[in-house]
Amino acid sequence: MAARKYRTVMLIDDNEIDNLINQKMIEAAALTKNIYTHTGAKSAIEFLRNMEKLEIADEVLPDVIFLDIDMPLMDGFQFLDEFEKLSNKTKKTCKIIMLTSSINPQDSDRAKKYGNVKLYLNKPLSHESIQNIDI
Repeated sequence: MAARKYRTVMLIDDNEIDNLINQKMIEAAALTKNIYTHTGAKSAIEFLRNMEKLEIADEVLPDVIFLDIDMPLMDGFQFLDEFEKLSNKTKKTCKIIMLTSSINPQDSDRAKKYGNVKLYLNKPLSHESIQNIDI
């Protein structure tokens, strides 16, 4: 099954190498042409807040956000708490995939409590995991 195509994807991970690897995997799978990359959840949430204010928000908001859990300053769950405060339009547009190296089952259970988290994947992205994304 071929992966669905998305207009825009956002990667949020404090590890720049992980971001680079995941970006290359997304590009190789032709999942999207537009990738926003953030090395912190704080900058990513600010970016989304700013995008909401634009008249062209429909065109610039990411369809999919790949979110790491373990990050300094603001972790993935804190990002999700802030994401819940965004507009309904943003929450409807942006689907979140937790992309993490965490093997803690509590993280997976906790992620399931957020309605916008559609998938929970282990890092790094693989060709197979990308092909199975259909959200």
